[in-house]
Amino acid sequence: MVIASFKFIGTYQNLESRMSCSDEYEYSSHSTEDNLIQITPQVKSKLQKAKYGVYNHSAVELCHWTKKSFADQGDCYKHKFYGISTHRCMEMTPTAMNCENRCIYCWRPTEFYDTLEMPPELVDEPDVIVDNLMEARRKLISGFYGHSKNSKKKLNESLFPAHYAISLSGEPTMYPKLPQLIKYLKSLKATKSIFLVTNGQEPEMLTRLAAENALPTQIYLSTNASNKKMFYAINRPRHKDAWERWWRSLRFLASVQTRTVLRMTLIRNYNDSLDFVEEFSKMMEEGNPHFIELKSYMNIGMATMRLERSNMMEMNEVRNFADRLCSKLQGYSVMDESEISKIVVIQNNVRYTDRWIKSYLA
Repeated sequence: MVIASFKFIGTYQNLESRMSCSDEYEYSSHSTEDNLIQITPQVKSKLQKAKYGVYNHSAVELCHWTKKSFADQGDCYKHKFYGISTHRCMEMTPTAMNCENRCIYCWRPTEFYDTLEMPPELVDEPDVIVDNLMEARRKLISGFYGHSKNSKKKLNESLFPAHYAISLSGEPTMYPKLPQLIKYLKSLKATKSIFLVTNGQEPEMLTRLAAENALPTQIYLSTNASNKKMFYAINRPRHKDAWERWWRSLRFLASVQTRTVLRMTLIRNYNDSLDFVEEFSKMMEEGNPHFIELKSYMNIGMATMRLERSNMMEMNEVRNFADRLCSKLQGYSVMDESEISKIVVIQNNVRYTDRWIKSYLA
């Protein structure tokens, strides 16, 4: 049984993310088999060709930096900024094809997202998700043992993730058993940190995480618009009250007892004008995050179907925006940057927390 229909006719070239379609297609991305939500075989096949591991409605992937770290060729900015272990990072999602937004900058296949509901009785249990994605990830890693440039020690260590990035694709706060998932991940012996990325469309779920003692190590809130008109133009939300939902999530971050980050993707001709700095600063002061990450839009994957390379920012422009933002914020300063990823991170010196995650310092 198909739970939500999706129709799109188009021709896509095989892009860097390999998450594209050739020829014409017309199908739904989800069905219910065995009384569980499942990604349809057509979409699952495309995800697997793009080197995703897929299990029902969940997915896992080895990111670019994880693969480079196997060969000692670099680490991701989260290692540089916060100390997480790149080769032991497991990037996963319990909602691979579920999201309330269709963000123009997203390099994931938002054109395939087709449902706004995940009834609890139709989703997998957290341990089932983790066990199956761990096995899928092991299979992805196994192919790297055949390359002499890769560190066998790192590959062996990577089989036991220390860091979980709950993001990858879709919106993880739509998964109704997210508190149980985070608690299960915390219970695993090797776990040192869990990062959750959200678009802010499920503020009630964020409240549940706090109420059920299931907060992750760090919560990221996507913050790409300083006003309502910009918000709808960039995020293309499906909920009519999306702006209000996002604001409830922002206010939640202001007092929650875990590390918080506002992540802003700068897109030329959309939200990069210095005229918007004042609006952004007032918004960010209300959210009172521990960190603010400003990064350039990257013209990769499916995002190339919606935006152009010219929408990317230069590193000096990201720096300039960060400096101007700092000048408007009270008690913030530039903490670090990653030029290769075009990111500048700003730190809150009043609501202060050490940048380094303690579990990695032991």
